[in-house]
Amino acid sequence: MIQLRRILLPTDFSEHAGEALKYACAFSEQFSAELHLLHVLETHVSTAPQFGMGLALSTHIQESREAATKALEELLDPNWASGRNVVRATSEGPPFVGIIRYAREHEIDMIVLGTHGWSGLPHILMGSVAERVVRKAPCPVLTVRPEGHQFVMP
Repeated sequence: MIQLRRILLPTDFSEHAGEALKYACAFSEQFSAELHLLHVLETHVSTAPQFGMGLALSTHIQESREAATKALEELLDPNWASGRNVVRATSEGPPFVGIIRYAREHEIDMIVLGTHGWSGLPHILMGSVAERVVRKAPCPVLTVRPEGHQFVMP
């Protein structure tokens, strides 16, 4: 018998992640599982350092972290979230590394992840967080494509 106690929804706040949210909420409800919402702040440091850049970067990271925390608080319908066990978190670094690390540290049973559905050159140039997560995850991963089958609540 499958038991899901903790479900992770990594989000970049895109519409693709919004589609995955529907599935994560449905599984969380079906299994009475904790729902973990995670946003990984991808920080990029310029290769040409400028005077004072260190101060601006830490301010930017702090502002981004605060914005992500606020967005995570507003992600779920308050009526649905009321009385449910929801964990919200942010981390920094490459998104796929942050997702895998979080899943291991919190003993996540399933990751539900939206995918942009890129192929060809955009996929080669941009890479795929979803593909890397599927390859390295310590648990099953459900990927939700934007143009795929739409979830229908019973």
